[in-house]
Amino acid sequence: MGKLTVLALRAVLAGLLAGSLFVQAVMVPLLAADLEGLNTEFAYLRVPLVVIILLGVVTAQVVLVCVWRLVTMVRRGTVFSHAAFRYVDIVIGAIVAAALVVFALAVLLAPGEPVAPGVVLLICGTAVAILGVALTVLVLRMLLAQAVARDAEAARMQAELDEVI
Repeated sequence: MGKLTVLALRAVLAGLLAGSLFVQAVMVPLLAADLEGLNTEFAYLRVPLVVIILLGVVTAQVVLVCVWRLVTMVRRGTVFSHAAFRYVDIVIGAIVAAALVVFALAVLLAPGEPVAPGVVLLICGTAVAILGVALTVLVLRMLLAQAVARDAEAARMQAELDEVI
């Protein structure tokens, strides 16, 4: 990965992390204040909705930090090591947690009439799509495992060849 690509990716990651911190610090409290004016029959939605949004932002932040660490490993040439698995596993866990948070939102909105049933169905579809992203990252983890195994094998063979020569 070239230096310009790493720099561009880091700029995007930094912007996204800064934006998520802004959402956490400013937008969520504003949303909580707006929800105070919610109809009394939907008052039960206030706290869970704010918590769900905060958890969603935290899962995104975890993914951003782990991707930053992986990009650092790529830049150093150490991504094909067992240390990378920790970050990839955390990313997979955070994405699954995000899917569960989205599904919790659907469960929260399903009873009663706060939103139309079609919206709840769309939210459930989003949760399934997020799970699909987690499965995609899992496949990429398997590819990383193969690459690490091949890299170790190549290093072993190079050591044997160096002994022969």
